[in-house]
Amino acid sequence: MLKLKRERMATTTMNANALLVAITLALLTCSTRCIYSAERRLLVSMTLVRNAPALGAFCLDGSLPAYHLHRGFGAGARNWLLQFEGGGWCNDIESCLERAKSRRGSTRYMTKWEVFSGILSNNASLNPDFYNWNRVKLRYCDGASFAGDAVFKNGTSLLYFRGQKIWEAIILDLLPKGLGQARKALLSGCSAGGLASFLHCNNFTKYLPSNASVKCLSDAGFFLDERDITLNHTMRYFVKDVVSLQGVGKNLDENCTASSLDFPELCFFPQYALKFITTPFFILNSAYDVYQFHHILVPSSADPHGHWNRCKLNPAACNPEQLNTLQEFRRDMIVAMGLFYKYSRRGGLFINSCFAHCQSESQDTWFSADSPRVHNKTIAEAVGDWYFSRRITKEIDCPYPCDTTCHNLIPSTQALVQDLRSH
Repeated sequence: MLKLKRERMATTTMNANALLVAITLALLTCSTRCIYSAERRLLVSMTLVRNAPALGAFCLDGSLPAYHLHRGFGAGARNWLLQFEGGGWCNDIESCLERAKSRRGSTRYMTKWEVFSGILSNNASLNPDFYNWNRVKLRYCDGASFAGDAVFKNGTSLLYFRGQKIWEAIILDLLPKGLGQARKALLSGCSAGGLASFLHCNNFTKYLPSNASVKCLSDAGFFLDERDITLNHTMRYFVKDVVSLQGVGKNLDENCTASSLDFPELCFFPQYALKFITTPFFILNSAYDVYQFHHILVPSSADPHGHWNRCKLNPAACNPEQLNTLQEFRRDMIVAMGLFYKYSRRGGLFINSCFAHCQSESQDTWFSADSPRVHNKTIAEAVGDWYFSRRITKEIDCPYPCDTTCHNLIPSTQALVQDLRSH
C-alpha cells in the first residue's frame, strides 16, 4: 500500500512538472503577444453629444453623434489625442439607407463601450508616448469622413449627411472639458477616419490655443486616385458620387478646390490636399494597403471572374504579373508622396510593406516585441520620435517580400466573398 502511494505521488509530481514545463514553453513560444492578450482590456463608455441638434448635427438616421473619452493624468493631463473612427463611405441613396440601419450610420446600433488599445492604450509599456494623454475616439456615423453637409428627404426616407456638423459638435463638446486649454494635441484617424485627419487638420488648429503644439496623423488614410487593373477610374467616380451626394465640396480646402476647378472633388484625395495642409503631418500607411488593393486596384467590377482572388487572400499566391502590378501600385503611392517626403521639414512618414489596413489601434502592430519595423523602428517609436521632434522620421520600407517583421492582415475567405458581394 505504501509503495502504491509513493508511486502515485511520484506520478503526480511528474505530471505537475510536465504541466509546468508545458506552460513555460507555451509562454516562451507566444512571447509577449500572450502577455498583451492577457492584459486587462481598457473599456471606455460612450458619450452622446446632447447639444448636437442645436448645430444640426445628426448621424445618417437622425440619432445623436457620440465619442468615447478616457481622461489623461499626470504630465499628460493637458494633452489631447483625438482618433477618428473609420468605416468606408456611402455614395448613393440605397447604400446610405442601408448604412443608416447599422453601426456605421447610427449610434443606436453602436457598441456603447469601446476597447482602447494601441495608440489609445493607457499603459505606458504598450503606448509609451501617449498613454497618459486625454484620448478620444470619435464615432463615425455619416459616411463621408466627417465632411458632408446636406439632407435628403423624398417623403418616405430621410437621411442626414451631416459629417461636418458632427465634427464641429464633438469639438465644441470637448472644448470646455479641457481641449480648449490643451498644451499638446494630435488629431489622428484610421482608414476613412485617416482621410478625415487630412480633411480637418488645418481646421483643428483653429480651435486650440495659439501656443499649443498641434499635429495630425493619418493611419491607412492615404487613398490613391489610381486607375484599376482595367484602367478605369473606379475610385475617382466613387469619390465624385460621395462628394456630390453628401455636400462635401463646400467643406474641402478652398485653396485646393481653387487649383482643381475642373474636378474639385479630387481634393477629397489626400495626394491633392496634402500640399495645402500647413499643420505638421505624419502619414502611416502600408504600400500594399489591403483595402486599396481590394477596392481601388482590383475592385470586383474589374475582376468579374475572380482571377485575383487567390492573390488577394495570400500574397505568396500572386503570379509574377500580379506581383508586378502590386509593385507598380507601391511605386505610384511613393511618387504621390514624393514632394512631401523631400521638402516637408515638419512631416513624418512610415510606409511599410505589410499587407494590412490600419496599424495604430492594434497593439500587435502599434508597439509590441514583434511589431512591424522599418529600419528597426516600430510604428509607435516612429510616431513618437516625430511628434516630440526627437529625430527626423521618414521611413519607407523595401518592396514586398523583403520585410520579415510584417503582420500580413489578410481578410478571411468568407470575409473576402462578402466584401466582393457588397462592392
